[in-house]
Amino acid sequence: MSEIVVITDTSVLINFLVLDRTELLARLPNHRFVVTDHVRAEVTDHFPDQLQRLESAFAAGIFEEIRVTDLQEVQLFAQFTATGLGVGECSAIAVAAHRQLALAIDDKRAVKRLTSAGLNLTIHSTESIVVLLIQHSVLTIAEADAMKQDWEQNHRFRLTFGSFTQRLPQTP
Repeated sequence: MSEIVVITDTSVLINFLVLDRTELLARLPNHRFVVTDHVRAEVTDHFPDQLQRLESAFAAGIFEEIRVTDLQEVQLFAQFTATGLGVGECSAIAVAAHRQLALAIDDKRAVKRLTSAGLNLTIHSTESIVVLLIQHSVLTIAEADAMKQDWEQNHRFRLTFGSFTQRLPQTP
């Protein structure tokens, strides 16, 4: 099975950083999570409490950082920043689109914009990544539900269902 490279936007990254659970991403089989320099800068500038955790995750090899320097990526980045999206989102979208990689993003407005721009990307969200973690036996449903509860009670991240049990495929 080939490796799936996932370009991670700030929103998904922060959700794992606030719980200090980035190691879960490293344990997801056949997945590698990559952060653009712009996403790292957003964490540095706006999330000082999570910065040390991010630096530790880089040091542990959980994330790889890439720079947005390719001309086509820079042009796509500029096109999306002109629509009012944040630089982290725009850089993640540009790299994922140009390199034909998966994108981890929670911002529904950004997903709508990239879809309307004709970009056909594999999109992951915090929710879908947690479901994958459960399906690959990295997390139990109880652990996932505890994370969901922590996000909702302490970090202003809401999911619209009661338990991850509701998000798993039903077996006959």
